[in-house]
Amino acid sequence: MTGYALVRRTLPAGDLTVTLKSVNHRGLDLHFHLPSQLDAFEAPLRAAVKQRLHRGHIDIRLHWAPAVTAHAVRINEALLMAYVDAFRRASAKLSLGAQPDLNALLRFPGMMDEGGTELDADFADQVKEVFSAALDELEGFRAREGGELVTQILRHNVAIRGAVHQMENLRGEVQPLLENRLRQRLTEMLDTAMIDQTRLIQEASLLAERGNIAEELARLRIHSHQLEDLLQTGAEVGKRLDFLLQEMNREANTILSKTSGIGDLGLKLTDLALSAKSDIEKIREQSLNLE
Repeated sequence: MTGYALVRRTLPAGDLTVTLKSVNHRGLDLHFHLPSQLDAFEAPLRAAVKQRLHRGHIDIRLHWAPAVTAHAVRINEALLMAYVDAFRRASAKLSLGAQPDLNALLRFPGMMDEGGTELDADFADQVKEVFSAALDELEGFRAREGGELVTQILRHNVAIRGAVHQMENLRGEVQPLLENRLRQRLTEMLDTAMIDQTRLIQEASLLAERGNIAEELARLRIHSHQLEDLLQTGAEVGKRLDFLLQEMNREANTILSKTSGIGDLGLKLTDLALSAKSDIEKIREQSLNLE
């Protein structure tokens, strides 16, 4: 499920900014981007996310600007002198007569030490509090989007039940055609020399079963009601919904396989089954956004 949260706080130790971005994913995929000073916080923050979220690709960024005073800024004099000595030796060896640029030297990694406030247990608690506020904001964003998605999913679910109802009405008209196809097949088998009686019974039973879509329609209707009940629970539904949609898609495919080759009524059933499959697929796509 997509979502976004941005929380900024000014703490005694400095300014902390937490940014959370969420996009669709079947599982929970966490990506942390922390400054080196906050690396130790990744494990507790990861645990906090897992307690609150269950699906989504979550991008987690923390920016920390420590509170720094003028007297707290220190130059790494040993490193500075080492660079200056190396510069002068190289300049003398090449007979350049050049002088080192102090501004350039001070930009070298590790040259400046911005002391700032010492991080302690209070700071750790403050980081967790700010991060929790960001999670609250992200969950609120995702909850609003989730409500809109549920409305769309229920609309597609109503369309599926409508298709099932129409197929049930057509089934009475289709049944004579299925029986006629069965008689033709049995006649062809009876005309075959040396037909095995056991095989004849098996073929007749198999053909009769292939022409009956009542069970598939009944199961598809039941699954549709289960889907609606599942969405109304308000609990974690994403993975359970995935399984239910697989079952619904299987029933629609079976209906399609059983209604081929019986004329115009068969085509109507095919169109209705394809329409149901289309709505099932749309629900599946939207279900990736739900917890």
